[in-house]
Amino acid sequence: MSAKAKARDFLLIAPQFKLGHLVTESFHPLTKNLSTLVHKDVGEALALLQTVDREALHVMKEKSGMIWQMAQDIQATLRAGNKVFMCGCGATGRLSLVLETLFRQNHHSTEQVFSFMAGGDFALIKSVESFEDKVEYGERQLLELGFGPNDLLLSPTEGGETPFVIGATNLAASISKRSPYFLYCNPDKLLMPIERSREVIENPRIHKVNLSVGPMAISGSTRMQASTVLMLAIGMGLLYEHKDQISFETFYQEFLHRLTMTDYDIMKGLTVLEANLYKEKKFLNYVADPHLAISILTDTTERSPTFSLRGFENRLEPGKNHSLSYLFIQDAEDAGHAWSELLWRKPRPVEWSELDGKIGLLKLLGFDISKQGLKSRSQAVSSVNFEVSYDKGNIQFVCQDEKVEFFWGQDHLFNHLMVKMLLNAHSTLIMGLLDRYQGNVMTWVRSSNNKLIDRSARYIIHLLKEEGKSASYEDVIEKIFEESEELQENDPIVLKVLRRY
Repeated sequence: MSAKAKARDFLLIAPQFKLGHLVTESFHPLTKNLSTLVHKDVGEALALLQTVDREALHVMKEKSGMIWQMAQDIQATLRAGNKVFMCGCGATGRLSLVLETLFRQNHHSTEQVFSFMAGGDFALIKSVESFEDKVEYGERQLLELGFGPNDLLLSPTEGGETPFVIGATNLAASISKRSPYFLYCNPDKLLMPIERSREVIENPRIHKVNLSVGPMAISGSTRMQASTVLMLAIGMGLLYEHKDQISFETFYQEFLHRLTMTDYDIMKGLTVLEANLYKEKKFLNYVADPHLAISILTDTTERSPTFSLRGFENRLEPGKNHSLSYLFIQDAEDAGHAWSELLWRKPRPVEWSELDGKIGLLKLLGFDISKQGLKSRSQAVSSVNFEVSYDKGNIQFVCQDEKVEFFWGQDHLFNHLMVKMLLNAHSTLIMGLLDRYQGNVMTWVRSSNNKLIDRSARYIIHLLKEEGKSASYEDVIEKIFEESEELQENDPIVLKVLRRY
């Protein structure tokens, strides 16, 4: 099919994916000059990103009532011996898997909590974009995990419009006596024009938890503030028990306060060092303790689609291309052992016959995050280790001569949220030092699904306007598909189309 025909087909369905009016897709006023600031003062840029995080956490102070209701239902489900499921796509899928892992760290033998993301555990490392747009895939994965009439589904979706998550949520509402929870980060009035979102919001069998906290620090980068508050809200209900709402409220407000106490500029030396290593054509190996590894993995893998970086190399696909960073598990002997250490359970890949093993267990284990994988990568490329250690609440980040240390205690959710926020800021500014965004616009975003095609088009139109130029949405879409015909893995679709005007 020609590029023109593909563009024409997309424009027929484009109204379903035009999301520029959503708050999570808008441009944060505080970070409009972030790409310039990071080159002037990395410490000041880190402080700015912390300000945006603190704003989001401040808004969350008012959300405690909704979270308390959800916490009661989660704990009632677990006490009854039933199961709690969590699902998401991309960043929300990864945060769901992080929360399952934290639950397993606290309850080593439990089989009551199950998380899944679009594309299964394989998608932790490499997004399976074709899944996100399919309602029926969300339904199918939920059923295959054994969701039943007494189970509870928690459905985080940053934007509130992801078809995969909506499919699973609607099905859960029709199957279980326990109403599912749909958590999202945009105002209802902005979601109502989107038919699939309106269907959920108007369904009396679904609990809605609106966690709108404003624009993201990088436009559309919901891996940042949106996924942070979603992880916080679900984690509060899943990982703690409180006898009454008063004790919950006291704990919750103190928890939020503690999340604002660590200054991000402590990461300045590591941020500059890692960016310089990449400029010197070196590669990084994050070598992490199993207690923290899944949050380290989340940040490193989410850099790929956000900034059009090469994803983790797979040993079953031999080649010379390697990701800038990779995650390895300390002391894991082989890939199977490492994945079990990462997830605190055996992997659950999607093994559908029509997929022909493309995202199955064998392919997943091709991402060798063990000591063997580290040895192979170290022999293949000039790399430097970034050590992440954990010992009874003492966390250390060490890379060459740079070292930072944190004494946060042994609260797993708190530690993972802090690591997440610090690494999100760290990696975002590394990409700024490598000129992977302009202002706070993701100029290197990948147009790999319908939502991201629309996002790419909006960014192009926005940047053209800043240059005093204009173009129609239809013309930009056609040029996106034309450029996509010969787009290489590491090419910026937004910048390539911009150059044509």
